[in-house]
Amino acid sequence: MENKTLFSEILERQSDLLERIRHAAHEAHAAVNQFYGVDLPYSYHLDGVAELVARYGGEVCTRAEDVPAVMFGAWFHDSIEDARLTYNDVRKRARSLGLDEAQAFMAAEIVYALTNEKGRTRAERAGVKYYEGIRATPYAPMVKLADRMANVRFSLRQTSDYNHRMAGVYREEWPHFLASLWPATDDPRMGLPQEMVLQLCGLLGVDAKRMFED
Repeated sequence: MENKTLFSEILERQSDLLERIRHAAHEAHAAVNQFYGVDLPYSYHLDGVAELVARYGGEVCTRAEDVPAVMFGAWFHDSIEDARLTYNDVRKRARSLGLDEAQAFMAAEIVYALTNEKGRTRAERAGVKYYEGIRATPYAPMVKLADRMANVRFSLRQTSDYNHRMAGVYREEWPHFLASLWPATDDPRMGLPQEMVLQLCGLLGVDAKRMFED
């Protein structure tokens, strides 16, 4: 497919299904009283990630039938890590919301790939094995990039010391983060939308041209 206009048209045609997915993801995180920032519902972050995937997904999505799975992955990307769901819970939830078996499998694989490893530190929770799993999973690199972009945008808009610190962490991590997501295959489903990468370079104050030359 790889066409942003067609991707947008599919989102419009499947708006009822996508709204069910969105509502279910919101409920899953509300059920564990999870917040984003100080007092925002976690749905704020989920919608931010899904909005970015909806905007840029057409650059990497190859088949119309993959769109529901990709959007499910965006909304549910933290559900195993934070909302006490298991891999099988996620797969069953996708089926119950209207995805077929292949779509539910793809959706659950995206969510599983984005689930942090057990670890004492940030680096341990997102180590070599974690990024290997993301790079091996269709559409997971793009959803992870959207997750990071949503977090960066939020941190830059806030005034708290914590968010200023996190903005610095994201800036420092960016070269390693991007290299860890960079595809080792020509399969477009493993790719990163170039426009997203450039936008993030701009947000983080990184010289995109020099980075790509390196």
